[in-house]
Amino acid sequence: MARNSQAILLALFVCLIGFDHQHSLVVEANFWDTTFINWGAHHASVYNNGDDMQLVLDKSAGSGIESKKEYLFGSVEMQIKLVSGNSAGTVTAYYLSSKGDKHDEIDFEFLGNVSGKPYIMHTNVFAEGVGNKEQQFYPWFDPTTDFHNYTIHWNPSEIVWFIDSIPIRVFRNYEFLGIKYPNKQGMKAYSSLWNADDWATRGGLDKIDWNKAPFSARLRKFSPRACTWFGQGSISYCNSKDKWYTSSEYSSLNEAQKGQMKWVRDKYMIYDYCKDGKRFNWNVPRECFLQQS
Repeated sequence: MARNSQAILLALFVCLIGFDHQHSLVVEANFWDTTFINWGAHHASVYNNGDDMQLVLDKSAGSGIESKKEYLFGSVEMQIKLVSGNSAGTVTAYYLSSKGDKHDEIDFEFLGNVSGKPYIMHTNVFAEGVGNKEQQFYPWFDPTTDFHNYTIHWNPSEIVWFIDSIPIRVFRNYEFLGIKYPNKQGMKAYSSLWNADDWATRGGLDKIDWNKAPFSARLRKFSPRACTWFGQGSISYCNSKDKWYTSSEYSSLNEAQKGQMKWVRDKYMIYDYCKDGKRFNWNVPRECFLQQS
């Protein structure tokens, strides 16, 4: 069974090569040049001439970084190697966010687990301060033994979450139907490692084992290929039809990608807000009835 799954994945990955030339054009950015440590400076380190970074968490503090620039549309990617061993209670976050009560946000969060249990990959999207659009997945690989590429592709048509070039989720723009979409605020890129043992693992039942500290997550090849936000004028400028990410090629997934996403969601999705009717008093959000690919 595992061998068949690997064969399917390989075939679908090969089909993706034609589309994925966007990633080959990304210019890798030096952490020193493009980010700064926004908390826990004594727990974070940049090395390998600025190409690699380590975030550390111990009982005294965690650590995090943010990009120097804000962006509106494009692709932002980074390679991450997550905390190994007993990571219960820890969260490694990688996300885009604006500021303020009405903020926009696009999330990857990696919820740690006890040794031998898989991480949970948590995704969400906020528009004008409203989120509640969580989808969660188990990884089909070990995210602690090597680096894996996590990409947020965001344009006026849709947001796509990729892992190693495989799409796992799409959130399309249905603003014309009154469904909020993040398209009017510049967002910075962030990554952090922090203590969330009040909720992260089995709803807070599994706490951080501080005897295993310090915990570390490694970051590599932060690559923003995105439109730089320079104020309200960016809304029209970054929506321009001459941008690479506004071309028809990037307006929706191709058939091979749709097949890949279906494979991931059928086998590895463990939570979908659209299927949690009780949470919404059986009035699930409207976007759940619309095409999301």
